[in-house]
Amino acid sequence: MTCAFTAAAVQFEPTMADKARNLGELARLIESAADQGAELIVTPEMGTTGYCWHDREEVSPFVEPVPGPTTEHLAEIARRRNCFIVVGLPEVDPVTDLYYNSAVLIGPDGVVGKHRKTHPYISEPKWAASGDLGHQVFETRLGRIALLICMDIHFIETARLAALGGADVICHISNWLAERTPAPYWISRAFENGCYLIESNRWGLERGVQFSGGSCIIAPEAEILAVIDAGDGIATASIDPGRARRRQMLGEPIIDQRRPELYKELMTNTFAWNPGDFFSLYGHKPLPKGARTKLAVAEFEPVADIQQNLARIEALAREAQAEGAELVVFPERALTGLERPAETAVAVDGEAVGRLAGLAASLRLHLVAGFAERDGTTFYNSALVAGPDGIIGTYRQTHLTEGDRQWATPGDAWAVFDLPFGRMGVLVGHDASFPEAGRILAIRGCDIVVSPSALRQGFHGGHAGTAVVHPNPIPMGADPVHWHQFRVRAGENNCYFAFANVRSANGHYPGLSGVFGPDTFAFPRQEAIATSEKPVAVAPIDTGNLDSAYPTNVVRRKDLVLMRQPHFYRALVV
Repeated sequence: MTCAFTAAAVQFEPTMADKARNLGELARLIESAADQGAELIVTPEMGTTGYCWHDREEVSPFVEPVPGPTTEHLAEIARRRNCFIVVGLPEVDPVTDLYYNSAVLIGPDGVVGKHRKTHPYISEPKWAASGDLGHQVFETRLGRIALLICMDIHFIETARLAALGGADVICHISNWLAERTPAPYWISRAFENGCYLIESNRWGLERGVQFSGGSCIIAPEAEILAVIDAGDGIATASIDPGRARRRQMLGEPIIDQRRPELYKELMTNTFAWNPGDFFSLYGHKPLPKGARTKLAVAEFEPVADIQQNLARIEALAREAQAEGAELVVFPERALTGLERPAETAVAVDGEAVGRLAGLAASLRLHLVAGFAERDGTTFYNSALVAGPDGIIGTYRQTHLTEGDRQWATPGDAWAVFDLPFGRMGVLVGHDASFPEAGRILAIRGCDIVVSPSALRQGFHGGHAGTAVVHPNPIPMGADPVHWHQFRVRAGENNCYFAFANVRSANGHYPGLSGVFGPDTFAFPRQEAIATSEKPVAVAPIDTGNLDSAYPTNVVRRKDLVLMRQPHFYRALVV
């Protein structure tokens, strides 16, 4: 039985090109963390040398092999203090003479293993090759440890591979920038994989780049256990491997509920070519031209009375329409109510669904709303897509909660619809908690993902503000919705994400519905979030190519989908 242990995230500002000074300061901080009882001590990306190198020639005096002088020096501390240390450094492969941005796990017996950054940031190709070791999990006396480096964690696949490999904790070393930290991506990766994340980030300025600090330790339910804002320092917290091995998210066994048989497309890269050309190849399912329009989400608490729900849907739809929305998304089971779904379920060709489709036609709007579907003696947690010409299609939820398994059968297919203003994919509630689901819709070219939902607390969190002086327009102040799981879903897939959640009077369902933009690093944020005073949130969207030859619009270009490394992802579909 693996016991709880104390871990430390070290925050440090290295001096560029002063390796001796940096290693000395890192050793001092590591010793201090060990004095505080830390058995796993994590230090920042490229902490031994600094980060902002011009090219291979400039960094060449500072690269070293693994094992090498730095790892030997830290291994002596690890032996003496009986601890494990993670260090970030520029590595040279003695066989190929290639350089890598690497993280090394060192234990009392020496080097345990290493990770070479697989998903490079804009700067790495100036001097480093992309990592070739995949995403390993290392067994230690403390538990199972995975290593990721900075940009790696932008990609849902990397942390998921660590979780599937049994990682209790992901040690994420970074030189993170351009936002307040703890960064939403860090929180989401711990949350959606049910594991701990130790984040060791640098802070300070280097060649005009402001790094964000915010080193922290994050628990499986997105709780920030310890954090440093600005300055050198150490954050410590207890890690319980047993808690991570339950692999739960909001009480749901998130790994057991995956549907890998539906994930085969994760092994493809549909954005390696000009997407305009790729999706129009052979004239099969070309992307819609795209347009500028407005997208809305509307939140309320559905009841068991369909007529009452329809009246509420109509009133909210009219409110959204008055603000210029062409598409309005409503919560999970908005038509039939949340309670006793098997009793209130209706057929797609029945009167209730027909009335909802008729409402879309009469208002000349596109509507998406959840409902409990009855198909003979089988029930589904479904969503209807309707437009000015009536029913466009339906989607049946593929990932069921343990509660919904008591009445519903999971669907077995994704749903993508081409609308006048873009390609839209649909997820229902719990589906959106699975990062694979949003990724597949992005791979299929979706500009918009809509998610009728009924999610309780736990998918969002605030920030008290940071002392790190970011350049404008990056916000520094307090934010009650600094982290929102579905804002991250939008950004990681470069799509608009319309999350329509239930808001209940008793607070069990918090609302926080929103339309989130395709770039989470664009400030001011391209989004709108509903409130108790304004249950309809409307945001402008742009799904056009902007450039006729190659899309200059990120929602059509999808940088983060393009930069995936599918050859590493096989374990996701097994």
